[in-house]
Amino acid sequence: MKKKFKMVNLDCANCAAKMETAINKIDGVESATVSFMAQKLTLVAEDDRFDEIVDLAEAACKKIDSDCYLER
Repeated sequence: MKKKFKMVNLDCANCAAKMETAINKIDGVESATVSFMAQKLTLVAEDDRFDEIVDLAEAACKKIDSDCYLER
C-alpha cells in the first residue's frame, strides 16, 4: 500500500533526512520518502501491517523531533 501523509511541524531538512533513514529501517517498509519542501511523507509498506507501520514511523519521527507528527 502507498499513502502520503502531511507532516506537521517538520522544521529542518536535516531532521527530514534522519526521519527518512529511520523509517526506511522499519520492518515491512518497502520505501519511505520525507520531503522537507512539501512537508510530506510518502510511505510504501505491507498492506496487512500498514497501520502498525504508520504508528512506528510516527514514533521514529517523534524521536528525532518531538513536535513533529503525521496528519492522518
